Amino acid sequence: MGRSIAIVEDEPLIRANYVEALNRFGYDTRGYGSRQDASTAFAARLPELVIIDIGLGDEPEGGFDLCRELRAKSGTLPIIFLTARDSDFDVISGLRLGADDYLSKDTSLHQLAARIAALFRRIESLKAPTSSETVIEHGPLKLESERMRITWNDAEVPLTVTEFWMVHTLVRFPGHVKNRDQLMREAELVVDDATITSHIKRIRKKFIAVAPEFDAIETVHGVGYRWKP
Repeated sequence: MGRSIAIVEDEPLIRANYVEALNRFGYDTRGYGSRQDASTAFAARLPELVIIDIGLGDEPEGGFDLCRELRAKSGTLPIIFLTARDSDFDVISGLRLGADDYLSKDTSLHQLAARIAALFRRIESLKAPTSSETVIEHGPLKLESERMRITWNDAEVPLTVTEFWMVHTLVRFPGHVKNRDQLMREAELVVDDATITSHIKRIRKKFIAVAPEFDAIETVHGVGYRWKP
């Protein structure tokens, strides 16, 4: 049996098409037509990845609400928004709520499958033992790759998969500036500048929540970001 995926989509035909297609790609996919149905199922058992539409039945923001619920349950569960709503405001809102990716419904099935595979691959690569360093420490920061865990002065910072990978990319080479293209390539994303900026803002916010003095991520205007050495 393949990895478990849940897709929350209120249009029955669209939901059935995605379930069938992802099953063909080897996943164990289940569909839910409402936020309530999904919440009930997830209370019993979380899938390994969730795909969410924003508008769910009579809840125009139901997908956002479900994302909040899921993030309260798990900081690392991969979440993808798949929706017809592709305004900058909606994209940034979805990412600020903790989604790992945000895709338009005109995205091809093969591109969707590639994004799903990338999220699972990143989880596995971070869990797999490395030949040398599996723990990175810089001052109060401690990054444990195999456990996908980051702490600051021993307080855990609850990052999503994408956020974890971006921090991992920065702290591996403190002082080195990573531009947008490098962050996209190493985090296996295809997004615009605003989306990268939104991820960085959310990462900073999470660190500041556990350490108000946090200022380790520096913006190099017009270039990118770096972790202060």
